[in-house]
Amino acid sequence: MYYSNGNYEAFARPRKPAGIDDKHAYLVGAGLASLAAAAFLVRDAQMPGNHITVLEAGALPGGACDGIEDPNKGFMIRGGREMENHFECLWDLFRSIPSLETPDASVLDEFYWLNKDDPNYSLMRATQDRGADGHTDGKFTLSSKAQKELMKLFFTRNEDLYDKPMTDYLSKDFFESNFWLYWQTMFAFETWHSALEMKLYLQRFIHHIGGLPDFSALKFTKYNQYESLIMPLVEYLKSNGVKFQYNTRVTNVQFDLTASKKVARRIDWVRDGEAGGLDINENDLVFVTNGSCVENSAWGDHHTAPKYDTKIREGSVWQLWRNIAKQDPTFGHPDKYCTTPELTKWESASLTTLDDRVLPYIEKICKRDPLSGRVVTGGIVTVRDSSWLMSWTINRQPHFKSQPEDKAVVWIYGLFLDKPGDYVKKTMAECTGEEIAQEWLYHLGVPVDRIDDLAANSVVCLPCMMPFITSFFLPRTLGDRPYVVPPHVKNFAFLGQFAETTRDTIFTTEYSVRTAMEAVYQLCDVDRGVPEVWGSVYDVRDLLDATVKMRDGKKLPVPGFLRRKLQRNVVGQLLDRYGVI
Repeated sequence: MYYSNGNYEAFARPRKPAGIDDKHAYLVGAGLASLAAAAFLVRDAQMPGNHITVLEAGALPGGACDGIEDPNKGFMIRGGREMENHFECLWDLFRSIPSLETPDASVLDEFYWLNKDDPNYSLMRATQDRGADGHTDGKFTLSSKAQKELMKLFFTRNEDLYDKPMTDYLSKDFFESNFWLYWQTMFAFETWHSALEMKLYLQRFIHHIGGLPDFSALKFTKYNQYESLIMPLVEYLKSNGVKFQYNTRVTNVQFDLTASKKVARRIDWVRDGEAGGLDINENDLVFVTNGSCVENSAWGDHHTAPKYDTKIREGSVWQLWRNIAKQDPTFGHPDKYCTTPELTKWESASLTTLDDRVLPYIEKICKRDPLSGRVVTGGIVTVRDSSWLMSWTINRQPHFKSQPEDKAVVWIYGLFLDKPGDYVKKTMAECTGEEIAQEWLYHLGVPVDRIDDLAANSVVCLPCMMPFITSFFLPRTLGDRPYVVPPHVKNFAFLGQFAETTRDTIFTTEYSVRTAMEAVYQLCDVDRGVPEVWGSVYDVRDLLDATVKMRDGKKLPVPGFLRRKLQRNVVGQLLDRYGVI
């Protein structure tokens, strides 16, 4: 496997790998990473689809990319996916997946047209004082000290950041800036999270720094990610003969291990309550999504708070990784991520309006008609004076295909779960959906004497507790995440957010698809390059633009004689063009 860039390899089709018709593949989990791997097996490795089996513990595919209407509860989403134009592997995949709605179009075509016609941007990034403008005013408000700290982190070697939290490199000056407000709430970072991941994010998305204050950097799907991404991907796989085996909880993958060769030999599972499994040979391929940010997710309802369940049970994805990892040290360290849920938890809520009484308060803040079918908030609106650090968003409506045209679906989340609310004097973790709705309505600016009535009768709110949702952000060192294909492994790969690959950042759809592509290309010897992570960190134009934006447009003072000298060469023209001088 090798990395590539440019159109030459982007448009090339690989030759069929030798011996691929004699191989079978088993993919553990039906999340985006696993489904993407199955698609790359079909499209690029050209494996017969009926040789591919997806083993899923639940009754539905999608993993963390969920979105469903529960007939007894309402519309349910645990989160949303922020995307951008340089998710190279994601778009490489979805250019080949037919749209379910637009004839003769791919999912990428559909996404591209949508975001061209209705580009994303926010008109209100933050509020305070119960729905008033939070006055971020497009500024980053980084002090000179904070700028220097951020620059030092940016240039620090990866190995010097192993097992280090952000607070080892960033001070109170930085954490009081608008930059941190944007960053923390957009990506769900906490101050104790990985300095390494913070640096990787800075470098990965340096070309979008200028779009952070108004979310013009982002692009979104038409519907929730389950209906827009997962459903067409599953349909593509089924149409190519890929088999799905649900209600199958894989408990272990057993290996034969020598110093020079590691071969997966058996998959153990519990299917419909009965222990079973499958013996495999070296010609069979096994792909495992190790770890899950949504494991132990627990839903409450409008009148019930969700349970906080942190127990790792036999048959869970964390225990599966533990069982695999204890066979060889190169298979990673799962306990690094699943034993401190107090550092990785947060809670979200899906709220659906039932009448038109709440919509005017939403429109006052987002300055757009929530039911127009176009961009509404353009990303999260952060309540900067919320004790829960609450943020909320309304994507294009309808967010579900079956959603009535007069209803809006709102997604809400809080980062600080253990502080009493500003209206509801309980922690978010203790609250029912109705109480979370009350807190949200309070911060929308609804008159206090109307809050309880609207929360009880005009909305339904479904909270979801996620103990491990940011576990991949915990400080880590090399080896905590296994390589996609560990050394000397012949027929096995790790997929998803807890597998190790180069330069890319976790908590993205791109990372899931990238690990899938790398896994298939390595195990099947696909003769085509995997698109490298977009190289904006090496582009002087993007670096200059980001530097100016993070200084809130403040130019560098340049003596007259030096300015005259610079104006006579291309360096000066470049500095002038990007507003550096």
